[in-house]
Amino acid sequence: MDYKDYYKTLSVDKKATQDQIKKAYRKLARQYHPDVNPNNAEAEQKFKEANEANEVLSDPEKRQKYDQLGADYQRYQQGGGRPGGSGGFDWSQYSQGGGGAGGADPFGGADFSDFFGSMFGGMGGSGGGGSRPRAGQDYQAELELTLEDAYRGGPRTLTVNGKNLRLTIQPGVEDGQVIRLRDQGGPGRSGGPAGSLYITLHIRPDPRYARTGNDLTMDVPVALYTALLGGEQTVETLSGTVKINIKPETQNGTRLRLRGKGFPVYRQPDQFGDLYLRLSLNLPQHLTEQEKTLFRQLAELRS
Repeated sequence: MDYKDYYKTLSVDKKATQDQIKKAYRKLARQYHPDVNPNNAEAEQKFKEANEANEVLSDPEKRQKYDQLGADYQRYQQGGGRPGGSGGFDWSQYSQGGGGAGGADPFGGADFSDFFGSMFGGMGGSGGGGSRPRAGQDYQAELELTLEDAYRGGPRTLTVNGKNLRLTIQPGVEDGQVIRLRDQGGPGRSGGPAGSLYITLHIRPDPRYARTGNDLTMDVPVALYTALLGGEQTVETLSGTVKINIKPETQNGTRLRLRGKGFPVYRQPDQFGDLYLRLSLNLPQHLTEQEKTLFRQLAELRS
């Protein structure tokens, strides 16, 4: 039975804080989650290893016991890997008995390793029967949205570990924002509460708009004649069609500000950012000889 280096699995130092352990685990959980890596046996195995390491290192009692074992396990192996072997190592002070894996994977996968079961078979895990109530494992998931999805919000359905979950996206969410669903994680232990589901939102870039906080910027092509003589132009925004007035002799790159036509402020449904229009001149192409003559005459008048 091989020794499991849980610190190495999570890529953290042996003196890592609980917050550092949590962050390291969540990073690996997102990277190797079965929903992100369907039918990938290697990723599934890494996901289970990270889950087992977190199960131990995130629990002060388990972590203390694991740290006490430490290098002593080498004596156990030198003794032939048998309790009471020639190495003089007393495995009984660590072993919980049972011989097999004692904690079921809260994500519904295979059991934890024999190493885990030998040490913690009676200390928790969904089949362990530990007496101290503990919250269930937190789950991680990701949800991709378009910019319009983030603008309008609304109901969405997300499948996590074979379970369909319905959630409501609030207008104004940002890329990378994390939403927490309580009691949608792993089941609690010994009467403890269920864990939470953390959903990371990813908003796809939109070719029409650049978003900065709650403000939006978009390029609006303007015909040369409209820029010179002025006129009215229709612009499509996320909130609908608006008409803007182009002043005569408008220069290329002019910026116009439309108040309240930007992104909704998260959880403040009556507040919106602004929409900035960057006007770019759309020069005519494929000029006829008559048009060229007229432009030459204009150039002479302006010289």
